[in-house]
Amino acid sequence: MIHGYWLEHLGIAGRYELVDRTPEEFAEFFTHLGKNGYVGGNVTVPHKEAAYRLVDRRDGIAETVGAVNTVWYEGEGLMGSNSDPQGFVANLDDRASGWDVPACRVVVLGAGGAARSAAYALLERGADVALVNRTVERAGALAAHFGAHVSGHGFDALPSLLSNTDLLVNCTSLGMVGKPQLEIDLGALKASAVVCDVVYVPLETPLLGQARARGHRVVDGLGMLLHQAGFGFQKWFGVLPKVTPELRALVEADIRK
Repeated sequence: MIHGYWLEHLGIAGRYELVDRTPEEFAEFFTHLGKNGYVGGNVTVPHKEAAYRLVDRRDGIAETVGAVNTVWYEGEGLMGSNSDPQGFVANLDDRASGWDVPACRVVVLGAGGAARSAAYALLERGADVALVNRTVERAGALAAHFGAHVSGHGFDALPSLLSNTDLLVNCTSLGMVGKPQLEIDLGALKASAVVCDVVYVPLETPLLGQARARGHRVVDGLGMLLHQAGFGFQKWFGVLPKVTPELRALVEADIRK
């Protein structure tokens, strides 16, 4: 829906389509994308690790994040990157301008792939990041991967962290339709903090509802999806498409259905 919208509005002859391949079929298909008429593509589970190994080259984002979800050709070589960091930070810029205050302190809930992408993007913008995860060891390991300006914590540290937090980000699947709720108390969160959730189904998670009721600026996860799609589109077609209110409304309506 997103890429079809851009292709039509920019007058580009092409299409974005779903291709379903088993892990056994993936390598043969993936390494011959160009011969099959593709200029690139996105990769999702369970193929991201295979894509990381199979591309000819990876950029710095993919190397640091440790995952490839977007590929395109540079000459004959298949290049790999990860669009999530750009999508994450572009969404924040769009929906909560000025979030990146001087000496910005961020709490990221989770220590999986989404948290890794968010941490990369936040560090690039000069923030200090506290990773909070139910398994403290996993948060600590991810913090060690990034080094300076990133720390790992358990959920017991959350109340003390929130009092100095400028941005709170949920990078877990908690709160998503069909998943358990994210149960945290925002009572300690300072009034000026922005609250972001990478979940976009539902558009307003219980976390965002709680934050909005307290008067915080909130950012849902839909914009991240839209902006990360633009990253790939630019690589494939040479133009960065606009995330317009019309496009957002189109996708919002589909989600609400």
